[in-house]
Amino acid sequence: MSAAPWTSSRQAARSRPYSRPATARSTRGTPASKAASPHGFLTSPERLTRPLLRRGGRLEPVGWEEALGHVARGLRAALADGGPDAVAAISSARATNEENYLVQKFMRTVIGTNNVDNCSRLCHSPSAAGLTASFGLSGGTDGFDDVERSDCLLVVGANPVEAHPVVGARLLRSVLRGAGLVVADPRAVGLAEHADVHLRPRPGTNVALFHGLAHVLLAEGLTDEEFLRERATGLDRLTELLADYPPDRVADITGVPAADLVAAARLYGEAECPAIVYGLGVTEHLHGTDGVRSLANLAILRGAVGTGRGHGVNPLRGQNNVQGASDMGALPDLLPGYGRVVDPTARARAEAVWGVPVPERPGLRIPEMFAAARTGELRALWVIGEDVCATDPDANEVAAALDACPLVVCSELFLSETARRADVVLPVASWLEKDGTFVNFDRRFQRVRPAVPPPGEARSDFDVVHAVASAMGAGLGCPTPAAALAECGRLAPVFAGVSHDRLDREGAVPWPCRDPGRPGETKLYQDRFATVDGRAHLSAAPYLPPGEHPDDDYPLILVTGRRWAHYNSGSMTRRGANIVLDPVDLLDLHPDDAHRYAVRDGEPVTLESRHGRARLVARIGEQTAPGQVFCSFHFPASGVNRLTSGHADTVTSCPEYKVTAVRVIAS
Repeated sequence: MSAAPWTSSRQAARSRPYSRPATARSTRGTPASKAASPHGFLTSPERLTRPLLRRGGRLEPVGWEEALGHVARGLRAALADGGPDAVAAISSARATNEENYLVQKFMRTVIGTNNVDNCSRLCHSPSAAGLTASFGLSGGTDGFDDVERSDCLLVVGANPVEAHPVVGARLLRSVLRGAGLVVADPRAVGLAEHADVHLRPRPGTNVALFHGLAHVLLAEGLTDEEFLRERATGLDRLTELLADYPPDRVADITGVPAADLVAAARLYGEAECPAIVYGLGVTEHLHGTDGVRSLANLAILRGAVGTGRGHGVNPLRGQNNVQGASDMGALPDLLPGYGRVVDPTARARAEAVWGVPVPERPGLRIPEMFAAARTGELRALWVIGEDVCATDPDANEVAAALDACPLVVCSELFLSETARRADVVLPVASWLEKDGTFVNFDRRFQRVRPAVPPPGEARSDFDVVHAVASAMGAGLGCPTPAAALAECGRLAPVFAGVSHDRLDREGAVPWPCRDPGRPGETKLYQDRFATVDGRAHLSAAPYLPPGEHPDDDYPLILVTGRRWAHYNSGSMTRRGANIVLDPVDLLDLHPDDAHRYAVRDGEPVTLESRHGRARLVARIGEQTAPGQVFCSFHFPASGVNRLTSGHADTVTSCPEYKVTAVRVIAS
């Protein structure tokens, strides 16, 4: 098969200089548009500086003693009415490791429940489940410095140029230096214009696409037979499954031309040292965990994980501490270091450190918390640093859950949509005002130190959790963030070698790091995989369709994601200079669809789904394919997450943000 068409396209793309909006700043040659004014929100007049308490339907400023007293009485009432499982907490991927550790410890030792979760439930919980099932640990397999040196990059379901601009720029530099590049993404954005092959699958067909690539690797002898024989399991079942995924059938399912599929598989399969980098376009699906595992199959087939012949499989996280929040045990079924709450050995290790029993039954996941609130089973919910009314799916149902819950406590920087529905709002410090650590997407612990004091009476989440525990008549130990990380290391051996003192001396340290006298492991699985049998596990999950499909009433597929200038719900970036750079919520649609539905560029439109409606501004272009539309969720007032469905990954409950059937109505 001739490779000329895609090679010439690549050469043409690389002859063009990389461009970005002229107003974006750069750091050491990397675009940092999201950090164009990183401190702008700090001095915003909208920052919360005093606790707020709901009285007579209104939130009014009060002192900390009164606010904490109200929280403590509400928690006691919930415990009296429904027991420990009537209380739940949503911890934060924007909080430090030490704060997340303290939140989950508070819930397990003071309240007595495993009802604690964090926003990785809504983005990368399929990564944790899929990577653990395939390899044994929930983090990416390699450090990013190694990934950057790969001779072929497979970038899947991610637009790092906009969503992770420093990572995107470093990947682009690798490509411009000669690394091969395959991009799999429905949209023609970011790195796609520089790709050797750009695969544009229909949203929701990832598993079929990955099986098609694996089929070609096997059919053309591009696998590592020795690695598969000695270090992997499941090849026979996978081979049998892949017989049903030849390129022509995969083309019918995904819309990706068979020739492009073969070209991409060859580029990845013939590389000496390939790497896979992926984002939320893989995870936020009805079968997101299957997607992660099917993608991991490619690295296993190539022997490109745990060896010098490749740099594995590496997820790009959605917020600054998504990895760390889960590492610290802010999950309903996992303790710090990923010990399972159903495992007596893991519980015993935690009980030996904490001195109290740990509940045996896994707690509620975030969607289950909202469902329990709507039925009256959940009596108190503490939401820390997440605007769930803006970022969670089917936002109308989320709002109904908060309205039904007798006590909602919200720890926030601003009066978010969630805070407006709370009974108590606690003003907290931002990352620039905290002491502690974060864990980067490639498992590196990094220090955070306060650059400025928090405004007014705002406190760090660490101090707030201690204060709530004290108001409940309980103590948590761990008087400082350094002490909390040290205690976590005693409980979770994979973190035992990490400490504030070491990070202050040495800089970033990756986990696993089991001994303070030894380095952490940047590259995982060099001796054996962390599975029970020490082998990598190939997955033979069949392709299954997404939860929603276009029809005559809702003929378009909506994909949601991030824009270059904003971050997550936009609560910080909309309060700084970035709002000038990107002031409105846009709906990207193809010219054919714009013509079909009489939509004009720059004009307001209404977008409707089976679940709700949103108001956006049309932007017509060919970044999206016909039949597909794209928008962000950075502007809660637009109501984008009122559109998204309740469909979620069957393994982890991660919402299916990437496939929603919609219709567009011109204004």
